[in-house]
Amino acid sequence: MSVLLLSTYDLGKQPFGLASPAAWLTRAGLEVTMRDLSRDRLDPTEVERASIVAFYLPMHTATRVALPVLDRIRALNPTAQLCAYGLYAPLSEALLREHGVSFVFGPEAEQALVALAAGEPSTLPGLPRLAFMTPERRGLPDLTRYASLRMPDGTDRVVGATDATRGCKHRCRHCPIVPVYEGQFRVVAVDVVLADIDQQVVAGAQHISFGDPDFFNGPTHARKVVEALHARHPSVTYDVTIKVEHLLKHRDLLPLLARTGCAFITSAVEAVDDDVLAKLEKGHTRADFVTAAALCRHAGVPLSPTFVAFTPWTTIEGYRDLVVSVAELGLVEHVAPVQWGLRLLVTHNSRLLELDDIRTRVQPFDRVTLTYPWVHDDPRVDAMQADVMRAVGVSGTRPRAEIFATVSKLAGVDSSPSINRATIPYLDEPWYC
Repeated sequence: MSVLLLSTYDLGKQPFGLASPAAWLTRAGLEVTMRDLSRDRLDPTEVERASIVAFYLPMHTATRVALPVLDRIRALNPTAQLCAYGLYAPLSEALLREHGVSFVFGPEAEQALVALAAGEPSTLPGLPRLAFMTPERRGLPDLTRYASLRMPDGTDRVVGATDATRGCKHRCRHCPIVPVYEGQFRVVAVDVVLADIDQQVVAGAQHISFGDPDFFNGPTHARKVVEALHARHPSVTYDVTIKVEHLLKHRDLLPLLARTGCAFITSAVEAVDDDVLAKLEKGHTRADFVTAAALCRHAGVPLSPTFVAFTPWTTIEGYRDLVVSVAELGLVEHVAPVQWGLRLLVTHNSRLLELDDIRTRVQPFDRVTLTYPWVHDDPRVDAMQADVMRAVGVSGTRPRAEIFATVSKLAGVDSSPSINRATIPYLDEPWYC
């Protein structure tokens, strides 16, 4: 039996979500082909000979891109069993079935895919506890075809990617992980994580990007992983994502990250308005963000904050405050340009729909955008968001400080040359959720 695993988008990184199930399927004796459609074109011949075609859907953008591909695959091979798995598969199940998908699995799908290929549809719970194995990356595009780490000296480092944990124990209201994992997370054994890193270093990786939603969900596990990584590959750098709340709680681990080669920490700050943060149930305040920025600076690990800059509660004054706050904290160079224009997504089963002011505001579910659209009470806010996205969307390789100056002007903020700082390492492919 031939299984074709497809990824449409995974943040510009070689898809862990193809490599991991490929290992399971290969061990079961199945013929497995992996295709990353963000890098390669769909091969009709591979589709026509596949018995199962499985789409990896880890995020919103990946799902939107996958829908027309599903229709094409149905036309090329009407007898193939179509499957979708990953975080966004269960969130989009009804729509996926309308496009011909017969089997929908969540993000812990490896064993379920093996059972499907064996003709024994899985009876496992949606979030089974799996004994993870080393991902199978042979057959994926070369790492040099993915995002690079741009260093302050202008050189680039080849980037690999892996997961040390899956899921998240937190329940931030806007996060798509929450409706699926419901506060649970899974640990990948240290030896499996290291084996995956080893094979990517052999393939040329000089930097590892950890895809964990929160690297400090298991702080003891995180310590073991980075210590082992640095001991085995001392020249390899890495980046992680950590909640503001955990940066404060586990501040004692920040010097360890600096010593073991952490190039930067991404943190979903989302806002500097305490009322907005409370509605999102982020678990931190504006003051916490300021403290976290200082802690990271003192430890010598750059903090790269991300934001949901435009929400139904954003005001013109609040957006200006965000711009000014980032400048005052010396983080202008730390913010990816796309972050200045991101708009709150209200997706299927989102906890945002628990809020009366969201339920009464949203329009019917849009089957193209896969969201519940909303319009701000103040049309100036929506106009500003559109202007900012147009400005950053054509930014190309412009310096971040220059882009920030454009954003500041659109916001009506006077940007001073004193905001400029030395650049920090960053991944050179913009990402979208």
